Amino acid sequence: MRRFAFLAILLALFSTIAFAAPKVSKDVPPLTKTLRNARFVYVTSYDGDEFNPNLLPEDRDAITSVQDAIQKWKKLILVYKPDDADIILRVQGRPSEDVLAVYDAHQDSGQYLWRVMGRSGLQRGETPLLTEFEQAFEKTQK
Repeated sequence: MRRFAFLAILLALFSTIAFAAPKVSKDVPPLTKTLRNARFVYVTSYDGDEFNPNLLPEDRDAITSVQDAIQKWKKLILVYKPDDADIILRVQGRPSEDVLAVYDAHQDSGQYLWRVMGRSGLQRGETPLLTEFEQAFEKTQK
């Protein structure tokens, strides 16, 4: 009986440790290879561009954060008209979850090519969702 109790306690302990352990690596979804030659990017939100007076402040901040990070990254050239872009990044900043999606600027399908979501993913100064995009973009360049 003691052996059974000891095994049950060990099992409970290992289960707790397994579920409490943080995930060390996060798989970045692959970016489609059709965007390998993309050089020009336009950043907007789902509700309009950063100059739209009806745009939520969270979305405006997300656009600005992504634009700043792209300029620091220097792999893509930021454009300010969607007609000049190869890809369009649509962002959404919400307290519950942020969204970053990539669209082909030359197709009107409305279907995103790549998307990531996460809490506090597009905050000013730190944009982990864009970092995931950068990693996926780098993989397509190899």
